[in-house]
Amino acid sequence: RMVAAVLAGLSLLSLLTCGYLAWGSRRGGAGEAPGNLLGEEPVAGAPRSQPHIIFILADDQGFRDVGYHGSEIRTPTLDKLAAEGVKLENYYVQPMCTPSRSQLITGKYQIHTGLQHSIIRPTQPNCLPLDNVTLPQKLKEVGYSTHMVGKWHLGFYRRECMPTQRGFDSFFGSLLGSGDYYTHFKCDSPGICGYDLYENNNAAWDHDNGIYSTQMYTQKVQQILASHNPRKPIFLYIAYQAVHSPLQAPGRYFEHYRSINNINRRRYAAMLACLDEAINNVTLALRKYGYYENSIIIYSSDNGGQPMAGGSNWPLRGSKGTYWEGGIRAVGFVHSPLLKNKGSVCKELVHITDWFPTLITLAEGQIDEDIHLDGYDVWETISEGQRSPRVDILHNIDPIYTKAKNGSWAAGYGIWNTAIQSAIRVNHWKLLTGNPGYSDWVPPQAFSNAGPNRWHNERVSWSAGKTVWLFNITADPYERVDLSARHPEVVKQLLRRLSQFNKTAVPVRYPPKDPRSNPKLNGGVWGPWFKEDEKKKKSDKSKGANKQKKMKKKKK
Repeated sequence: RMVAAVLAGLSLLSLLTCGYLAWGSRRGGAGEAPGNLLGEEPVAGAPRSQPHIIFILADDQGFRDVGYHGSEIRTPTLDKLAAEGVKLENYYVQPMCTPSRSQLITGKYQIHTGLQHSIIRPTQPNCLPLDNVTLPQKLKEVGYSTHMVGKWHLGFYRRECMPTQRGFDSFFGSLLGSGDYYTHFKCDSPGICGYDLYENNNAAWDHDNGIYSTQMYTQKVQQILASHNPRKPIFLYIAYQAVHSPLQAPGRYFEHYRSINNINRRRYAAMLACLDEAINNVTLALRKYGYYENSIIIYSSDNGGQPMAGGSNWPLRGSKGTYWEGGIRAVGFVHSPLLKNKGSVCKELVHITDWFPTLITLAEGQIDEDIHLDGYDVWETISEGQRSPRVDILHNIDPIYTKAKNGSWAAGYGIWNTAIQSAIRVNHWKLLTGNPGYSDWVPPQAFSNAGPNRWHNERVSWSAGKTVWLFNITADPYERVDLSARHPEVVKQLLRRLSQFNKTAVPVRYPPKDPRSNPKLNGGVWGPWFKEDEKKKKSDKSKGANKQKKMKKKKK
């Protein structure tokens, strides 16, 4: 861990070399406070050894949808932050919202939290299990102020599930997976609609001013930074709603994208442009209020893009919701004056579970021995270019996903039932079984028409009955050459590893809908509906009634 003198030296060097003054030309926009931020002197404050941690999670951003991956969408802020930091080019998340968020906040695979199937639906009495220690809880133990702004999507059916009960000092954002960017309303099904904007534990009606959520969240971040003492460590988790559907953006962000004929791609581009500007304004606020020199900024998408909603993962295969690379390989980078190897590319294996132990260690916290983590401390891998301690990733085992019709134990050499949807990475090898999901490659020209056009997509017609795939991801990152028939011994080894992981899995938590979740029963707001006291009263009443019946029988 760096001593204070080295921190101060690096901080000075970063001020001289990072070139942030060039950003001053971008006036106004997503959440920018009045005045020229860069024209003001930063607040003085001696850096502490505990760094400020700013984790920015984008929603549904495709692998190609960043300037430095060749996108036609301009992302100057992301490009600059990544170029001056460390780009993570072998970085994995989960294929959907809830799974990635649960693994980030617990450091555990889905099979170890019971959230291995799909996402948490608004009407389900389900949330991240309460016996799991969270990242903000661990950071609070060592003196951090913890704040969350944005999308939660880890369940809310009871008050104990809310962000402020899971380690955050404050919460401003949405509980559900999606909703209108301006009105903050969400309909889960016809007639089941409600308001979804919260401040701490209450609906934030006072903030219902029709402000676009990306800009509104950025303004909230600026307020938090302005009111906090930069001499005290802060953990700021910013989970933007963008660029998840519905595809909405303020009109001025369409300016550079009128030439994109595909309406979904055009809207998506405008949303991403607004997000890029918002992150610029967050970074400016970090500098203005005296946090930047002792900060670590982590940027990540939560899963791959959805082509039908404007996202692009080209040249990777598949999309959001699948275990092909396009669903799980993410845009990610770390930007910080505290990095040793700035301006580098990390090609070592990194997974979203790794942030939990990495950030706790950086914060000088302790990881309890009884917490069985799936993540690794990868700071030296990222900062110094050392080898990653991670050699494998369990992408998932989902025992209740639709079974592959032709899967069998025989196809899995008696080791594994290949009807089950699963995916695992071990060193260079990746194995998929069951039904891995939508498997097309969607090139940029697929977005050249006014509507979605699948004729441009590349497909591979698999032989009937196929339920096992094997790829060398290092040599074939686009998953074009299946090697399962050529390397049966490797297939067996990976199936055995799957079987070992499966022995540690906890039961799946995926309860049916609860009619009490209807916002109409909760003042028109999505929010906690399950009350433990009511349940106890009912059970007490039933116990009392049974006692009375027994007494009557005895008298008779």
